[in-house]
Amino acid sequence: MGVGGPAVGAVGGVVGRIRARAASNRKRVALPETADARTLDAVRGMVAGGVATPVLILDTDHPASHETVREMAASLGLSVIEPDARGALVAAMELVRSGGADACVAGAAHTTAAVLRTALKVVGKAPGVRLVSSAFYMIVARPGSGNEDEVFTFTDCAVVPEPTPSQLADIAIAAARDRTRVVGDVARVAFLSYSTLGSGGPDAPPVARVREALALARERAPDVLMDGELQGDAAIVAAVAARKGSSGPVAGHANVLVFPSLDAGNIAYKLVERLGGAVAIGPILQGLACPCADLSRGAGPDDIINAAAVTALLAAPPT
Repeated sequence: MGVGGPAVGAVGGVVGRIRARAASNRKRVALPETADARTLDAVRGMVAGGVATPVLILDTDHPASHETVREMAASLGLSVIEPDARGALVAAMELVRSGGADACVAGAAHTTAAVLRTALKVVGKAPGVRLVSSAFYMIVARPGSGNEDEVFTFTDCAVVPEPTPSQLADIAIAAARDRTRVVGDVARVAFLSYSTLGSGGPDAPPVARVREALALARERAPDVLMDGELQGDAAIVAAVAARKGSSGPVAGHANVLVFPSLDAGNIAYKLVERLGGAVAIGPILQGLACPCADLSRGAGPDDIINAAAVTALLAAPPT
């Protein structure tokens, strides 16, 4: 839809609750892809739902869009930023770094490489962080749940191709910390594998790598509930976990799924989204000094609004 299209409608369930919690903060979200009609549709939806206060960055590569963006901003009472020759993406990240905005949402018209490179250069890592990674918040209606939706964190699905055990541990801890702030529940982390508790051969290199990651994560964050190595069904289905000899607060009840590689995580989230009808929010970057989202280039207006809501929650002080 173009600028004249209707605003994105209200939603319920988990997505609605995330948006409502974000609306209570009214954080400023920088949007550098204003030449894209999807972004402009999302701006109207953010304003209508009070999810966030968009800050519009003019796209220097598409000057023909500037008048439309300025008119929209004037009609909605929003700020417009005119960037220098380095472009809109750099301007958006600089605005976040300087405190002129609380978060940045990009990626609908930029590659992951461009968004991540700019975020690392301009925003930088949070203090004490060794690794920047990503997570998706996957909202699904599970069979037997009365069609009530649930939210799972999938990590890492966009940034680190072949994480080492130490990197897997950092990814899991970052996802657990952020989940509590975004969803508001207790994170239960499952390190995924083709094996459950040695069923695939505990000394096999892929299994040993996941086991080492779990041990490191437990050492670094003993307060976080974690288990592994678990197959996907044992992680989220209690009956399957019991049959495979896994018990405890995580097995069968996991809500943070740590994939052993980017291949596995990216393939899984796309299949769950496209075949399972899940809503995928993200990828949300983890470990930056300020919240940023790197959208899929297939993102629609609702995806942009949802990512803005999550980054707005991450920009709020921890409770």
